[in-house]
Amino acid sequence: MASIPPFVNLQAFEAVARRRSFALAAAELHLTASAISHQVARLEAHLGVRLFERSAHGVRLSAAGEQYLTRVSGALQAIGAASDDLRQGVRNSLYVHSTPSFASLWLLPRLAAFAQAYPDISLNLSAAHTHSDFRLGQADIDIRYGVPQWPDLVIEPLFEEKIVPLASPAFIRQHRLKRPEQLLDVPLIQSNVSVVQWSDWFKAHTNQRAPERFVLRFDRAMMSLDAAALGLGVALESYTIAGRHMAEGKLKPILSLDKAVPIKAHFVVYPARHGKRAPVEAFLSWLHGEAARNG
Repeated sequence: MASIPPFVNLQAFEAVARRRSFALAAAELHLTASAISHQVARLEAHLGVRLFERSAHGVRLSAAGEQYLTRVSGALQAIGAASDDLRQGVRNSLYVHSTPSFASLWLLPRLAAFAQAYPDISLNLSAAHTHSDFRLGQADIDIRYGVPQWPDLVIEPLFEEKIVPLASPAFIRQHRLKRPEQLLDVPLIQSNVSVVQWSDWFKAHTNQRAPERFVLRFDRAMMSLDAAALGLGVALESYTIAGRHMAEGKLKPILSLDKAVPIKAHFVVYPARHGKRAPVEAFLSWLHGEAARNG
């Protein structure tokens, strides 16, 4: 623990980095600019690295400072959240991190059921494409999408998904879509982060090659689905994740589900030690139950 710099120095560094100003950081922390400057200088001396580049135009993070901020800010947020929980008497807090589309389209509509089943657990949900860093205490559980290559963590698949071409009913009628080959004649929407790409689908179900250019590209499944619902083209997305769009009549599969590409790509991930916490055990049990019923 001796290698950890004094907390006040870390706090001053984070405030300056976020504000891009010693004066604004000083005002935020109710200190003088000179005091903030001294604390940052002590941190730089402790680390043996220059964290800021100072000039007549102001202050900006050095390359090392940028890297350090990424790690330190998450740790400070975790400390702040834990402190808030303690002050407010929260004993069963649970921090869940998820990919944005899964959180918005699948998890969020089901959280009322979790809250009803476990009213004593205070759930905090965050979402981003980047994985949660368990070393910084950012989350108890991370719901990840992709190929499961995360060493030293417990990895549990949630469900098998069917990846299918989806479009609005009006779009399907307009283009009279009935056969896989017809998809080459309509606008296709590319989901850049999808594990299954159009090339995979065409290879599995046609003798044709997927087009090299697409009318639209997105980095989130929810945007691809919304674009397809607006009639902008055909999205290749998960039948499971698109459940709400289909229930509302905004989207439907163009072809039968035997023209899908099956895959397991959503996983709940956590360090083994986290699984011993009662709120984590409760959430995992509930999550897998929901996945089995609605996956």
